[in-house]
Amino acid sequence: MSNVSLHISNLLDKMTSTDKDFRFMATNDLMLELQSHSLQLDEDSERKVVLMLLHLLEDKNGEVQNLAVRCLAPLVSKVKEPQVETMVDTLCSNMTSDKEQLRDVSSIGLKTVIAELPLSPSGDSTQKPVQVLSGALVSFHSSLLSSLLPQLTSSRMAVRKRSILALGHLVPCCSPALFSQLTEHLLTELSKAPPTSMTRTYIQCLATISRQGGHRVGEHLEKLIPMVVKFVAVEDDELREYCFQAFEAFIRRCPKEMSPHIATVTQLCLKFMTFDPNYNYDDEEEEENSMDTEDGPDEESDEEYSDDDDLSWKVRRSSIRCLEVLVDARRDLLTSFYSSVCPALLARFKEREENVRADVFAAFSALLRQTRAASSRRGLGAGGEEEGEEPAVVMLKKQVSVIVKALHKQLKEKSIRSRQGCFSLLTDLSHTVPGALETHIPALIPGIVFSLTDRSTSSTMRIDALSFLHVLLLSHPPQAFQPHMQVLLPPVVACLEDSFYKITSEALLVAQQLVRVARPLSHAASPQVFPVTLKRLKATDIDQEVKERAISCMGHMVCHLGDHLGAELPGVLSIILERLKNEITRLTAVRTFTLISASPTKVDLSPVLQEALSVLASFLRKKQRSLKLSTLSCLTALLTHHAASIEPAALQPVLSELPALVDESDMHVSQVSVSLLTSMSRACSSSLAQISSSVLPGVFRLVHSPLLQGGALASILDFLQALVVSNTSNLGYSQLLKALTDPFHSSQSSLLHRQSYQSVARCVAALCSSCPSEAPATVAGLLQEVKNPGSPESARVLALLCLGELGRSSSLGGSKEVQGVILEAISSTNEEVKTAASCALGGVAVGGLKDYLPFLLKEISSQPRRQYLLLHSLKEVISACPASSLSPHVESIWTLLVQHCECEEEGTRNLVAECLGKLTLLNAEQLLPRLRQQLRTGSPLARSTVVTSIKFTIVDQPAAIDPLLKECIGDFLETLQDEDLNVRRVSLVMFNSAAHNKPSLIRGLLVSVLPHLYRETRIRKDLIREVEMGPFKHTVDDGLDVRKAAFECMYTLLDSCLDGLDVLHFLDHVEEGLRDHYDIRMLTFLMLARLASLSPAAVLQRLDRLIEPLRATCTTKVKAGSVKQEFEKQEELRRSAMRAVAALLAVPEVERSPVMADFANQIRTNADMASIYQSVQGGEGGAESMDLS
Repeated sequence: MSNVSLHISNLLDKMTSTDKDFRFMATNDLMLELQSHSLQLDEDSERKVVLMLLHLLEDKNGEVQNLAVRCLAPLVSKVKEPQVETMVDTLCSNMTSDKEQLRDVSSIGLKTVIAELPLSPSGDSTQKPVQVLSGALVSFHSSLLSSLLPQLTSSRMAVRKRSILALGHLVPCCSPALFSQLTEHLLTELSKAPPTSMTRTYIQCLATISRQGGHRVGEHLEKLIPMVVKFVAVEDDELREYCFQAFEAFIRRCPKEMSPHIATVTQLCLKFMTFDPNYNYDDEEEEENSMDTEDGPDEESDEEYSDDDDLSWKVRRSSIRCLEVLVDARRDLLTSFYSSVCPALLARFKEREENVRADVFAAFSALLRQTRAASSRRGLGAGGEEEGEEPAVVMLKKQVSVIVKALHKQLKEKSIRSRQGCFSLLTDLSHTVPGALETHIPALIPGIVFSLTDRSTSSTMRIDALSFLHVLLLSHPPQAFQPHMQVLLPPVVACLEDSFYKITSEALLVAQQLVRVARPLSHAASPQVFPVTLKRLKATDIDQEVKERAISCMGHMVCHLGDHLGAELPGVLSIILERLKNEITRLTAVRTFTLISASPTKVDLSPVLQEALSVLASFLRKKQRSLKLSTLSCLTALLTHHAASIEPAALQPVLSELPALVDESDMHVSQVSVSLLTSMSRACSSSLAQISSSVLPGVFRLVHSPLLQGGALASILDFLQALVVSNTSNLGYSQLLKALTDPFHSSQSSLLHRQSYQSVARCVAALCSSCPSEAPATVAGLLQEVKNPGSPESARVLALLCLGELGRSSSLGGSKEVQGVILEAISSTNEEVKTAASCALGGVAVGGLKDYLPFLLKEISSQPRRQYLLLHSLKEVISACPASSLSPHVESIWTLLVQHCECEEEGTRNLVAECLGKLTLLNAEQLLPRLRQQLRTGSPLARSTVVTSIKFTIVDQPAAIDPLLKECIGDFLETLQDEDLNVRRVSLVMFNSAAHNKPSLIRGLLVSVLPHLYRETRIRKDLIREVEMGPFKHTVDDGLDVRKAAFECMYTLLDSCLDGLDVLHFLDHVEEGLRDHYDIRMLTFLMLARLASLSPAAVLQRLDRLIEPLRATCTTKVKAGSVKQEFEKQEELRRSAMRAVAALLAVPEVERSPVMADFANQIRTNADMASIYQSVQGGEGGAESMDLS
């Protein structure tokens, strides 16, 4: 210790030397000592070192001062708390000194010391003081503002910049009054026409407070925009740059409020993005027109006009960045951008400054991204409807040739950044409009080859070029590349041999696609690509990604060129088999085997097939789901294409693993497993001799599962048909039929789900269709089952459903017995039997339209008591019959349905409406005008039926009625103004269906429809009444169902038509819903959470008003003595409200809201609310994750 103290003492003595070099060296040595972990100071040495370093902060030499400041950081951890307090006290007092340099140095020193101070081990111990301090600082906001504003006029640029930063930090947490005071001050100062340097500061400050203050700026934009526009005209490049930065901040933070000024800002951006007074582009344009590719003169020209004092590039860059933000923020103006912004950006591809040119590419890429988003949203929202391309895509296609022409030359420039920008832009273009570059590929190939072969090209450049080539190959037809294979293959092969694994990996993806392209030219591709790929395939000491892509690439080569590989093929297959046995590469190898097995070149897999089957069977017991699915697909492909080479014994290991996979816990795995069984039944039926005791019980359990539907059910139907045809012993028609129907005759039949009845009925019909000779006996047995009064209910229901399915697939003829049995069942006292009989009658009518439909229509007219069930049968007929079969009966059906439009029973009216809608789909041109006419002439009940019928014409698939419906749906939506409450409700339900399934039908009507929709969200007191129930009074709200329908429409519009909504106006009605009935509040909580991610800026603007109803819901408690349901409803409300709060807390910059911070603190400190928050967050992080400090 004494030696250390002596050494430190000597250093301190040298620090007092008059020679600045001595002081510098001694301070530097002290810093090295302090950075040593082994250094320990005694109390006296601590005090002396601290005092000396604080003294050196006032040293006349700047370098010594800087070293002294740097020493403070390691010193903090070496000294005790009293010395740290001395340091902080001294530094704080220095900051009030008259010496400006000392103030600056001390502020840096204080920042350094505070940064090095250890945090408290417990967050709770610091949380309270921080909260108290933040609350106390609120009272100083006004003083802070008063102190900072004069600093904006300081003569020192550094002070002005720091003042702007400080104001930026003050803005988010200050009161609206202070924010207005700050804005008014800036406007006042700018109106005085200050010197240009001061104007720059004020404009910079405006941009900063707009970025930090967000939506608050919106209410001041009417005054700010004209002021900033005025200063753009001032001949000062830096000032113009700051003006465009301010526009950028305004657009980013207040896109809606900027709407009236968008045209002005756009014009200014378009004007100044070409502002380059020191350069003449005329010569360059002439060269471009002639497609001259010589670069030398251009470079000399660039150097000739280069000038360090020329700041015009900053103006161009800031205006282009402003345009980029504008394109990102206003997707609704996309079409107009293609008329104005797109040509201007294309013209600037010739920009001489590399940095600015990169921003031009970025802005154009933003335009492409928005186009892609609009196109995908149109496709998803329309449910696949065909109504032409997105207008923006059509306009973009017209510009493709101009884009390629503008980029053609730059793809060969020496500038790597420019080429990367070109490839990025072209990649975005290929994703946005696949196939658009087909005719321009000859112009693009030289640029790609140049980037792949240029020796000066970096690895990143080659990766970008390969990535673009890969996208180009995927998005364009193979024949477009076939003329260029001789040019493309050599550089790609060279990249395959590159030592950098990322280049090799990307090149393998490209080679994989080139092999597909090369099939007609296989003689040229195989010798070049195969040896290099084989080398990568054999290597074991390479990157995992390269291994996987080498396997995949070789798989494609064998698939497409296997007939040209000759003697090399067995060796390649052996290597892929080895990779199949490797745990790391097995998944890729399985997929490769699947590809090879389905090859059109009929690759001979016999050398590896038996061993591969054994390995694949072992994969079926692995836990990795993707591996199981890929293995099942591979086995199915092998059985489909190579059954002749497979011995039945080789499939036994596979069959032994399948029972565990056929289970309702994973329907997709079950579906693929059953598809494999189907392939076995067709290709190798002898291998299935033992499945009756192994796999088949699992298949039947699946048939009786309530979860079976869709693809899984279809796969089982195929399997049963293949199995009964295969003539496998013990698995004949009667055995399968018995296994399917036995559970419905047992004492456990009551446990069977309703869905299993439908599934078994379809299976029975499938078996009958494969064995037509068995059908008559089966039908007779089913009829006997229905007639037998001793049969259990479940067996009678199943028999009726089976009759319906059999009748649907093959006519049962006009059998009086079938009619009589079904009609008798419809008259049964058992509801399940009646419903099944209704379905059965509909099914047999589908198969025998001429025999059964007139009878059915007659029964509907003459049997009012059976009317509802018979209409169900009619609905089955209309839904299942093709238009050509039903057309002779359309008039009689229509007349019958119209007669029942005004039925008092709502359930019957809904059935009539569904039948009308489905019938209209069959002949829209004739029947849709009749519905419009019926809408004008009918009673309220008839109008509600007609409007409901329109809901059933809006299907989620393309339909012939779509263009006709689009023309007239506005007439049906006029019922939103109907006097009848029920008509308005069903109109809202129809509107919701249109918005969900085919939003394109109603997008153009939103302006006229939304006011009526919003009107229905309000609580109407005239619809609230009190009903006396004995001694109690019960409040009934007749308008509740209409309001729920309106809020459901609003929720749907968020997903399908967000661009057509004024989100702030929308939020006003969401706010009303937050205080409404339980069901409506649950909906609005969901909407709020959705809006927090879709439109965070608008949510922030309304945040203060939204928090209070959320807080009220979270803090409300149910009265003691309430029923259990009330407690459960309130708990669910609180959880839903807390989910909305969690979504709000995820919004960027939400922590700047004092109201939100206060509510978050309340949740954090309230144990009950904190536990709810933790539970809705999935238990991850809990309430402590809400750190808003």
